[in-house]
Amino acid sequence: MSWYNEAIFYHIYPLGLCGAPKQNEYTTPVHRLNTLLPWINHIKEIGCTALYIGPLFESVGHGYETTDYKKLDSRLGTNEDLTAFVKACHEKGIKVIFDGVFNHTGRDFFAFKDIQKNREHSQYLNWYCNVNFWGNNEYNDGFSYDNWGGYNLLVKLNQRNPEVQNYICDVIRYWVSEFDVDGIRLDAADVLDFDFMRALRRTAEEVKPDFWLMGEVIHGDYSRWVNGETLHSVTNYALHKALYSGHNDHNYFEIAHTVKYLQNMGNLDLYNFVDNHDVERIYTKLSNKAHFNPVHVLLYTLPGVPSIYYGSEFGIEGRKERSSDDSLRPALVLADYADAKETNPCTALVAALGKIRQNTPALSYGSYAELQLTNRQFAFARDLDGVRVVVTVNNDDNDAWMNLPAGNASEYVGTLTGQKVSVEGERINVCVHANSGEIWVPAGDMPEYTPVKVEVKEKSVKESVKEETPAAEETAVAEETTVAEKTSATKTEEKETASESTDVNTISTATKETAATEEKVTEASEKSTAKEPVKVDPNKAPEDMTVEELQAAILAKMASNGPVTDQMKKTVDDNIWHDSLVNWLKSFR
Repeated sequence: MSWYNEAIFYHIYPLGLCGAPKQNEYTTPVHRLNTLLPWINHIKEIGCTALYIGPLFESVGHGYETTDYKKLDSRLGTNEDLTAFVKACHEKGIKVIFDGVFNHTGRDFFAFKDIQKNREHSQYLNWYCNVNFWGNNEYNDGFSYDNWGGYNLLVKLNQRNPEVQNYICDVIRYWVSEFDVDGIRLDAADVLDFDFMRALRRTAEEVKPDFWLMGEVIHGDYSRWVNGETLHSVTNYALHKALYSGHNDHNYFEIAHTVKYLQNMGNLDLYNFVDNHDVERIYTKLSNKAHFNPVHVLLYTLPGVPSIYYGSEFGIEGRKERSSDDSLRPALVLADYADAKETNPCTALVAALGKIRQNTPALSYGSYAELQLTNRQFAFARDLDGVRVVVTVNNDDNDAWMNLPAGNASEYVGTLTGQKVSVEGERINVCVHANSGEIWVPAGDMPEYTPVKVEVKEKSVKESVKEETPAAEETAVAEETTVAEKTSATKTEEKETASESTDVNTISTATKETAATEEKVTEASEKSTAKEPVKVDPNKAPEDMTVEELQAAILAKMASNGPVTDQMKKTVDDNIWHDSLVNWLKSFR
């Protein structure tokens, strides 16, 4: 097994955390990255073993319009600063992966600048997709080109061009030799060319043992990307959606169904998260803030690799405001949270879960078995080498008792509370406190843990986030960049992946609440849509379809697999990106 199979990630958006200016003036480097050095100890103290940090390299604004892949963004410092930072992480036993923005570049990238200068005679003409000198754009370039997401700020690379493939593979080799990076998170992997990803995988196997490739993928069958030829992992947006809505709706069936849905794709080690730089903070999303506890217990115990987004371990808020992601990417001062592990129950919980996961191999490698399921209580086991770990969660405002099949042990201990229960008739009878979760391990067979108080109360969490970023007058250019941000609100809505609807009729133990849930789903699915039906030619290649045709074809595929809810329809309607829809349609088998 590899380091990433048992990793616990911490995710940093450095331009935000460091309080960098929104626009890059390409001036003398400012060594802001060095202000993150104290965070390395914090990352380790809360039990994380790996860091995903990015974007890092020279760019125009938010970081995803790359200007130079081989130079640290001057707003963050110099290449020497980045080399020293990764080395400091490694000295603490923390692996590091960078953001790889290889689907597109910014307009200041050398190849694009050459096309602007030399036009039809540029040697880089075929580095980009569909450069057309009969067209034009809002920048008055006198030509048009393919972009990402409708934003001409993000120029789409021609990943089938061998010169582009070789260049990007050389970038990866450079990142390893210069910075000793351990892996890459591939931005917009759901629209990357598959042959291009195969080339990246071959390079990954060449540069470093266990070099990890994780891709940003929203919809579809994740096994198309996660396999022996392309990527090791992808972002688990399906579980992300289920984790918060399953608690807000008091519907653990959604979470359990999502886990089964993902398992049907194969034994994939997906990258699990409850928030990131593109979506609202989990503490903001939760209707009942006390659900922070069971949500994170599930994050750390369900199959996959857990990740914590910087600041969320403190329970900070982060909401989309006027189509801006700024509040999701705040500047924080670590000193403001110096005693958080002792005084902030959110931090105490995350730190405890990190320690538990590190010392419980079954949570990384064990098989998964559902033990008990109602709308408000959920239990499952992770089994490894004869050791059974039992996980229980409760989203109700009252305590709940659960009688569950246990392993070959005489006694179990709750790792978060220290509560001990005897095994009787190969079962344990446990009390799961209101709005909480517990991880039960065989007493004596597993490391002893110091119980921590993890009760989450809304008043105990800091109500505001200290912003270090200087207030700057927004120019027209800055506004344009905000609108064109890759991580815009539109894309965030695209990322709110709809989980498959729960077939409550198949559950013999369904409660009245379950029946009510089924009724709501049925009513929603029967609502008529205002859209005129789109006819799809079955002989037409997905690449040749319009966005509307692709959406209709995807809904038809969904309908052949089961009921299609309004939420599922909305998710399809919200996805207006042609390449993403093509890949989504192809993911159906």
